[in-house]
Amino acid sequence: MTTNVLLLTPPFTQLNTPYPATAYLKGFLNTLQWADGNVMVQQADLGMDTILALFSENGLASVFDAVDNAVASGVSLSDNAGRISRLRAIYIGTIAPTILFLQHKNPALAHAIAGRSYLPEASRFADIDDLEWAFGSMGLQDKARHLATLYLEDISDLLVEVIDPHFGFSRYAERLGRSATQFDELHNALQAPPTVVGTLLLHLLEQQLTKHKPDLVCLTVPFPGNLFGALLCGQYIKRTHPGIQLVLGGGYANTELRSLAEPRLFGYVDYVSLDDGEAPLRSLLAYIRGNRPQKELKRTFLLNADQQVIYVNGASEKDVPQREVGTPDYSGLALDRYLSVIEVANPMHRLWSDGRWNKLTLAHGCYWGKCSFCDISLDYIARYEPVTANLLCDRIEELIQQTGQHGFHFVDEAAPPALMRDLALEIIRRGLTIVWWTNIRFESAFTADLCQLLKLSGCIAVSGGLEVASDRLLARMQKGVTVTQVARVAHHFTQAGVMVHAYLMYGFPTQTAQETIDSLEMVRQLFETGVVQSGFWHRFAMTAHSPVGLQPALFDVQRVGPEPGSFADNDLYHDDPLGANHEVYSDGLRKSLFNYMHGIGLDFPLKKWFSFSIPPTSIPRQYIANAIAEPDVPRPRANALLIWPGHAPNLDRIVTKQGKRSVQRAELLISRQQDDVVIDMPPEIGEWLIGMWPKLTTKAPSPLTFRQFQLDFEQANMGSVDALMASDIWADWKEAGLLLV
Repeated sequence: MTTNVLLLTPPFTQLNTPYPATAYLKGFLNTLQWADGNVMVQQADLGMDTILALFSENGLASVFDAVDNAVASGVSLSDNAGRISRLRAIYIGTIAPTILFLQHKNPALAHAIAGRSYLPEASRFADIDDLEWAFGSMGLQDKARHLATLYLEDISDLLVEVIDPHFGFSRYAERLGRSATQFDELHNALQAPPTVVGTLLLHLLEQQLTKHKPDLVCLTVPFPGNLFGALLCGQYIKRTHPGIQLVLGGGYANTELRSLAEPRLFGYVDYVSLDDGEAPLRSLLAYIRGNRPQKELKRTFLLNADQQVIYVNGASEKDVPQREVGTPDYSGLALDRYLSVIEVANPMHRLWSDGRWNKLTLAHGCYWGKCSFCDISLDYIARYEPVTANLLCDRIEELIQQTGQHGFHFVDEAAPPALMRDLALEIIRRGLTIVWWTNIRFESAFTADLCQLLKLSGCIAVSGGLEVASDRLLARMQKGVTVTQVARVAHHFTQAGVMVHAYLMYGFPTQTAQETIDSLEMVRQLFETGVVQSGFWHRFAMTAHSPVGLQPALFDVQRVGPEPGSFADNDLYHDDPLGANHEVYSDGLRKSLFNYMHGIGLDFPLKKWFSFSIPPTSIPRQYIANAIAEPDVPRPRANALLIWPGHAPNLDRIVTKQGKRSVQRAELLISRQQDDVVIDMPPEIGEWLIGMWPKLTTKAPSPLTFRQFQLDFEQANMGSVDALMASDIWADWKEAGLLLV
């Protein structure tokens, strides 16, 4: 027996790279052996397929025909939509070359695009002169990609205004899926005739169904903006291919549908799966193939014979260990068709939207798992399970071979520092050339030396939650860091040449106006000192599965809605009687941060960013500067590793005259990529260090601990390690690249 499985990502997630859920599941299913026949697995990104079909000559012709029909039926166009409509021929004529340019297949077009003589321009270009300072020094290709992105967004504005109000490049009908405690609005919207976008989507879906003839279609819904597209697909399959079974899973289901009781959803899908998809999908396939009773499904909602929603979790097996999930498999996804766009002048957001990244996970869950605003009660956070550095590098090498791409985004909730260290060492030991970025906690384990090691392995950026820059609120959040600690860690990364992005939060329960302004001052100083290069403010949201949402009284807030329903349950409404009026600060926080990221307004008084009176900050002017200026020389841990990157050193012995005495000295020559460094030292220490090189190099079979180094040094009668570490020799050696991690 052969079972055909089709894994689908519905519209829309990212333009530049596939969302990894289907690749993860395909990689896992590749590892399985079935005693009674094969399981054939295919995957498709319907979001990317739809974008490329829409933004093509034929697609735009259909869009403009639909606009003409709307006008003929009495719809009035705004001035902006009217301008775009009048330039119909130019848009249709320029779309194919521009898409090729954004796919890195037509780089010469950058000259015409950047010269502002090729693309038609509508309202998205209105503020382009204000952005010239941001892109003027970025180079021709980057500037052209930003202009091409604005061009696509102009077309999307026309789509939203006249044809499909649900359209968005990274979301589709997101409002319908967000906080949808009842299913009515979604259900009603799905009864309407499909728009141009929906028609294209369903046409592409039919192509996939005809090509792969699936028995089971898996719809991954990572975000609210994928739900409508997924249900549109389910509706079509149920109507035209009733023999195909459908299962819905992903991040949206995991967070929003845990109390699902809405039977109408099962008019669009047959099953809803929660949490990690590997074990539930394996059990569902066994059930479909007749090898397992329904009662032994794993974390699955379905309808019973009475058309009531039931939750089945009778499977005896545990979740699949991370070491057994396999390497993500991107086969079937045309990776060269994705678009590299530059939407905004935020350097971290650019990593999200520009370039293609292989996605991997260092560890399942979060090793901290305490933050009170986070969904720490859910499996994807609560169950922490790391993978070894060796296995991760095996998967990295497989993905490079498979995709030809050397860029990696480790999509962890918070990458563990110890595992990052081991991974960096293994990357360097294997001689892999990759670039990578990830999310971290700003904890003290990220020393200056560790940050240097991560940089050597290819780390280009980290993002982490500073959240509210207030020690009182950070403690209340159980964040486990202080503002001073964040500043020092950010400084370590920045000094190593790794970009730092800070997630910032305002409106946490009981946050006062004074704390909001003090947080802004902390952020201003972080940018002023140059230790943070990118940031984003977001308003605190109370969710059903976070400590705040589960026990709001403990955080002095009150849940005020929404009323529980039969469908989604995640975003909660709350009152904060002890806190400030948080909403009034949003514009000022956003405007100030936008300017700070580009070095503007750092000397402005904080009140300039607000249209109302604010309290003066209580933060000393040099708070962050003083924090990062403090010496950072803790006693090394016994199990810390000593690493000497680079080439083998050379030792020259020199004899000098001091009066009538001949004095022997040694010069240790260390050749680095950019320069040579010479360290003067006694010959006996120089000889000993040359002998230690094979144990300290990044190619050593196993790294040398500080304790082992200390014993070797003292057993060789070199003196005490404490004296060595207090000497100029040690300081020069550290300056030349010695790392203690």
